[in-house]
Amino acid sequence: MIMKLNYSFLPATTQFIHAILLAFSFSAFIYEEYYGVSFLALNSLLAFYALFAFLTYDRKTIILAGFFIGELWFYWIGYSFEYYHVSYMIPIITIGFGLIYALFFGLITITNKPYFRALILFALSFFEPMDFNWMQIELIFIDSYFGILKWQFGLILLSLTFFIMLKNRVRYLALVLLLGSLNFSSTTRELPPLDIELVSMNLAQELKWLPETRESILVYNYKAIESAIENKKDLVVLSESAFPLYLNMHEDIIEKLKTYSEQIAIITGALLYEDENSYNVTYFFDQRSMQIAKKMVLVPFGEYIPLPLFMRDFINKTFFNGASDYLSADKPTDFIIKGVKFRNAVCYEATCKEIYEDNPKYVIATSNNAWFTPSIEPTLQRLLMKFYSLKYNTIIFHSANSAGTGILNP
Repeated sequence: MIMKLNYSFLPATTQFIHAILLAFSFSAFIYEEYYGVSFLALNSLLAFYALFAFLTYDRKTIILAGFFIGELWFYWIGYSFEYYHVSYMIPIITIGFGLIYALFFGLITITNKPYFRALILFALSFFEPMDFNWMQIELIFIDSYFGILKWQFGLILLSLTFFIMLKNRVRYLALVLLLGSLNFSSTTRELPPLDIELVSMNLAQELKWLPETRESILVYNYKAIESAIENKKDLVVLSESAFPLYLNMHEDIIEKLKTYSEQIAIITGALLYEDENSYNVTYFFDQRSMQIAKKMVLVPFGEYIPLPLFMRDFINKTFFNGASDYLSADKPTDFIIKGVKFRNAVCYEATCKEIYEDNPKYVIATSNNAWFTPSIEPTLQRLLMKFYSLKYNTIIFHSANSAGTGILNP
């Protein structure tokens, strides 16, 4: 008797391998940046392979790849729940993001027609699930030979669609369209006529808000300001919540910062308590004057819950110790520093188009990335800021706790 082997698992295995390859190709540029390397040619090829796969692969492969993409990009999202003492939520949040992007990219598979899939993929580039906008599909071309603008992304999809649908040698002419999406921009923007000190803090999140560490944090901040003064800087920028308190309720600290501001302009993050409401804000001190910039774009599920009121109250009570959502400003705030205008952006805001829509020349961004380190979060944040810097012709000065401090002037 001859035994018959069952190879029915092979199609599923092939789908799994293809899904892994697609997810890796769509995400490799992030991990290259994380490890401090960049290969423009490789990134270009991997990005094209990923888009080609979205236009041609079967439904199960794409849905599975969407899950892996969600994990590769956003596995770190749940880390912050540790600091709300609900660590058991971390794997739930992690898997949840995989499922969200399995559904997100799964929308492509409602048709097998490459031209319809290309239209859906282009439409998805405008869609932000749960108000979370860090899945910018064009970002896969940020470190490549191709541009990141919408029309360039559309041209790339059009070229690939023609290449797939045409069945003879004419198909290669479709690739000529790619010439129109090449990135020829290499101009470095002019820096402002100010000497700016960006202070990088490295304070663990579990220590940041403890009463017993407050004094050492204040000393660190004061020394950073004094060092900038000694080095004759015009402006010193401290990170988001560098002062981990409601600064407007501490007149002694405000007075000390005003005194320092006689010699140097100061930007720092802290909290504001006003009319029984909490705000995540930036304080600006210059020549003893103080200006407060309220955050305009809040972090979904971090600073507000983008759900109906009854669900929002339940989540705040269950996971955030009954805290209310932060409130936000109606418009962005600009600071005038020695005659130069700077747009204010706090952390997540620096990766949102609302801050850049009137093409500000300079943005000062502050972040606290200790919520998510060690992870790729600061790397992805930096890539997104580079994305907006290129798109809106803006120089970004970024001061961060934990990781990410630097100037974005690509």
